[in-house]
Amino acid sequence: MAVPSCAYRVPHPVCCSFIPPHILEILATREAEESTEPGPNQRTAVVTRQLLAERQLQRLSLEAIPQLTAPQPGQTDRVIYDDQTQWNFDVALVRGEGDAAVPAQNVNQAYDHAGASRDLLKQVFNRDGADNAGMTINVNVNFGVAFNNAFWDGVRLTMGNGDGVIFVDFAASPDVVGHELGHGVVQFTANLDYYSQSGALNESYADILGTLTEQRLRDETFDTANWLIGDEIMAPGLYGEALRSMAYPGTAYNNSILGQDPQPDHMSNYYSGPADNQGVHINSGICNKAFYVTCDEIGTDAAAQIWYAGLQNLWPTAMFTDAATVLASQARILARDGVVPRQAAQAVRAAWRSVGVT
Repeated sequence: MAVPSCAYRVPHPVCCSFIPPHILEILATREAEESTEPGPNQRTAVVTRQLLAERQLQRLSLEAIPQLTAPQPGQTDRVIYDDQTQWNFDVALVRGEGDAAVPAQNVNQAYDHAGASRDLLKQVFNRDGADNAGMTINVNVNFGVAFNNAFWDGVRLTMGNGDGVIFVDFAASPDVVGHELGHGVVQFTANLDYYSQSGALNESYADILGTLTEQRLRDETFDTANWLIGDEIMAPGLYGEALRSMAYPGTAYNNSILGQDPQPDHMSNYYSGPADNQGVHINSGICNKAFYVTCDEIGTDAAAQIWYAGLQNLWPTAMFTDAATVLASQARILARDGVVPRQAAQAVRAAWRSVGVT
């Protein structure tokens, strides 16, 4: 199955998959046991692995072509492509910035949710798109056949339709769209390596920007938000489940289809195995919990400003302890400037201590 390559922007994009590989493998293995014909989960696993491999190889040549991929300053518009269930990107442009709604619901959902994520970046963090230079938000819907995933590849957000049995259309979820665009923000700031603890920080930042997008779109508070990631993409048979819980990592799902959520909420249960790029989706629960605890103490708005400031002062190989130190430092600076409460640094340090990092 050929999946085409495409143009990329520096610095070093990574194909970041919304559905963790350990879940994809569980689903693909079960599907293979039940039928001799390849099904949607096997196709999704194969395509996801292939995309990851292609992006890893293409990273080596990115710095040779920056003049071909320069961002358009001040643009920050939205373009929605319909891939028409092909395994190709940017097949048909169906809605651009300012265009009227179209009959296809997932096109309009992608447009609205991309706009909500864009508005969060601009209005809360004064950031112009993923690259802070007006990079167009390119969203592809209807990618592949019953594709059970969504991903950011350095240029675009790609949304699968889901198979209707386990997952539904990924464009339906504002936190999925916000999460994937969040990977773009990480790419153009700290550019956190997608491996081990730096990769878990990468995934956590994407979850944070995803939940902030959803909470702001729905006018939710700390107490009214559900702090779940991916609950809207669960098919009817899995209603009420989610991919991750930021408030209670390890409780997002527990069923015969997906298995049990393996996310730890404390370093005492840290996953150190080789799967999932050494636990980038799994161990992100620890970082998510630290953010949630901080929000509970000083408010979501204040915590968001601290985490965003921290992102701009981290580096690609940053570890959890590095993040805890940098975030506490940024909390002190923001408190001095009157942006966050005076006790913010203590709240940040206590949050990371509560998850066993410091």
